[in-house]
Amino acid sequence: MKLKDKVALISGANSGIGRAIATRFAQEGAHVAVNYLPVGQNAQTAQAEVDDFEKTYGETGIAVGGDVSKRADVEAMFAATVEKFGRIDIVVNNAGIEFKKPFVDVTDDEWNKVIAVNLFGSFLLSQLGARQMIAQGGGGKIINISSVHEDIPFPGYTAYCASKGAMRMMMRNLAMELAPNKINVNNIAPGAIATPINQSVLDDPKALKDAVTEIPWGRFGKPEEVAAVAAFLASDESEYVTGSTYYVDGGLTQQVTLY
Repeated sequence: MKLKDKVALISGANSGIGRAIATRFAQEGAHVAVNYLPVGQNAQTAQAEVDDFEKTYGETGIAVGGDVSKRADVEAMFAATVEKFGRIDIVVNNAGIEFKKPFVDVTDDEWNKVIAVNLFGSFLLSQLGARQMIAQGGGGKIINISSVHEDIPFPGYTAYCASKGAMRMMMRNLAMELAPNKINVNNIAPGAIATPINQSVLDDPKALKDAVTEIPWGRFGKPEEVAAVAAFLASDESEYVTGSTYYVDGGLTQQVTLY
């Protein structure tokens, strides 16, 4: 097992890519703190996920509710995780939001919300994670789930692209600053992945065909394929890897750079 007895805190881990990463980490022997936004049925979903990890893989976990854009919530998430497991070895910044709207019509509140969740939330988890890792010693791993749109323009999603582009630069800076503490910092940039956020495209044959024509691999990716890269970056095998973005996109970024 690549992550035996490691402790991982994953934001937005109760669905989509976050859930796939949490599941893979549990398979690899990690204790996983599953963060969820405390609205609707999310708490029950997250707790059921944690219960399944213990039943299926024999690994304990914890469900930690909280809005990643609020420092007090993030502090509480870390405190609960450390209280239960005594340490944190891996932080995965996965929580994120997007909306489609022409740039000229975007409101201040809409812009600020996307930046707050995607960028400020990643800053908060990275900062508190780094502090904890430095205090406990032994290094650690910080992994950002970015997007191919940290590089590729996406008209109608300016706030989202800005947040992901900034996440890339933050990652590169942190990789340099935290290297003396043996903390690796990397991004994973998914392309088109079959998750609930893309369900409308997956359910529309024409939209799906149009989307797939842009992907050299000829299909949408699976959340588990992103999780496989996350497992590598979270493991000791990636000790000499830091400051990089890993694209999980079926060649999409290469296709775009041809034009």
